[in-house]
Amino acid sequence: MNNSTVNFTTSETSANSTTSYTEVIDNLNICLFSISFIFGFPTHSYVLFLIVKGSSGVASSFLNINLSVCEIGICFNCFVNAVSYCFLSLSTLQAFLEGLTITGRPLFQCLICVERYLAVVHPVTFLKYKPLRYRVICCAAAWIITLGSCLFCMYTLNEERGNFYIWFFSLQFLIVFSLQLFCLVAVLRALKQSGPGERKKEENHMKRRAFFIILITTASMAIIYGPFTIVGFVTIVLDEHIDQIWLVASTFYLLAGFVDPVLYLHMTGKLSCFCMS
Repeated sequence: MNNSTVNFTTSETSANSTTSYTEVIDNLNICLFSISFIFGFPTHSYVLFLIVKGSSGVASSFLNINLSVCEIGICFNCFVNAVSYCFLSLSTLQAFLEGLTITGRPLFQCLICVERYLAVVHPVTFLKYKPLRYRVICCAAAWIITLGSCLFCMYTLNEERGNFYIWFFSLQFLIVFSLQLFCLVAVLRALKQSGPGERKKEENHMKRRAFFIILITTASMAIIYGPFTIVGFVTIVLDEHIDQIWLVASTFYLLAGFVDPVLYLHMTGKLSCFCMS
């Protein structure tokens, strides 16, 4: 066997192994996106139903309603992601819906944290802007920003402009995460400064509840977007797209996305009913 035959056989074997490896990664991604859609869509739909049906009123839960709608859109994006491996024509729609993931979810989570921060640290300001119209204005601005992010993702989410996309969602994550950390520290500081008394006990309960909501939301956001940010910077530094680490980041992203609906079901007592049944 001459050298040319050996080189041809070696290159063919390498190409086959690379193709097989790529197929494994694609199949794992399809499984992850499918699981996220199958379990996420009914869960977030049920949470949205509970919020709308609840007795607390639409005004007090308006941010949660918008977050649930955004989460349902993200579940639909997972479905499009899974199907786009078979139908490449859906890649543009998939890139457009990516804006819900990298901007919509963290933006509404941040608004919820800021609302809890104002309720605890600046109660007078919170009561001033408590009417529904102010929440509608904030959510409308958030949806406009999210729409702009969707258009930006549709333009940059490709091999040629991939670095712009990575810088965009990394910088956005750091800004929103820093704001949530500020709210968390401020609420914790207000909780430690609370004095004794019967009235203070009720206030402390409200502050503790707000603190744990901000803490869990911030932690889930760190788990969802932290690995993506790290992997994004590694990709920029190495100038190479490594499928393994992107798959790990996607796993963290999909699993941590269930934290918020599980938290709401626990707060409403519905989670314990499922566990008992």
